Parts: sequence; C-alpha cells; structure tokens
Amino acid sequence: MITDVRVPAEHQQPYSTAYEQMLEKVRYEGAYPTRERAEEAVRLVLAGLGRQLTGDERVHLAACLPLEAARVLTAQVPDTQPLTGWAFVKDLAARSGASLATTRWDTGSVFAAVAAHAGPDLITRILHQLPTGHALLFGRAELTSAA
Repeated sequence: MITDVRVPAEHQQPYSTAYEQMLEKVRYEGAYPTRERAEEAVRLVLAGLGRQLTGDERVHLAACLPLEAARVLTAQVPDTQPLTGWAFVKDLAARSGASLATTRWDTGSVFAAVAAHAGPDLITRILHQLPTGHALLFGRAELTSAA
C-alpha cells in the first residue's frame, strides 16, 4: 500500500481488490518495474481523461472503474476545449515532465485497463465524444472518411 504522509497509517484505507487488479493489469501491460510506477501512470492518464470527458460517458465510465480510479477521473473539471489524441499526450507529458514517448506508452497501458473495465460499447461512445487521435491511444484503428 502506498502511504500518504499527511494521513496517519492507522487511518489509511487499503486499496480495493478491483483497484489492485487494475494496477496489476497496467503494470503488466506497461512492463513497469513497480506497482507504484504503474499507479503514477494510472493517476496521470485518468486525470487527463477526466479533463476531456463530459456527460453520460463520463458518468458511465466512472461507474465501471474501481472507486479509487473513478475518484481520480471525476475529481477533474472538464476542459472547455477537448484535445486531440496527440495534444492529449503532449499535455500529459508537459504536466508530468516525462518524454512524449514515455507518456504515449503510459497512456496506452492505462487505456488498455480502462477499456477492459468499460467494455467496447462504452469505449466506442467515448471515442465518438473525443476529437480525433484518441482511438489509437485505446489501441483501435481510427477510420476517417475520404475527403
């Protein structure tokens, strides 16, 4: 369990089994050396996604995720102008100080776990809400109509 120095150990709550499993999935998918590194990625990417989603898709995704992950997602105020997939990665990289390659890797690893919790139908609805470029981050092809 990660400890928070602001809260005495006897008052800290252990993570739910569902969140532990989500962290292990992200750790495996991302080949992270520690669970703490996987959790950093989860918190960064879910906070970023929380700034992008609005409406029913945001509510339904939060309901699918473990409570700890849903709190990270819903603690964010949605941006008025959603970012493209590439701009999303660049924004996360700027916030974390990590390279674009590392941030892209983190995003794909976390989105794989998010997709496992949400299911294909909800992910499709989320992708319809977001600007172009997010499908690739979820490991899906991004089809566009011919001009």
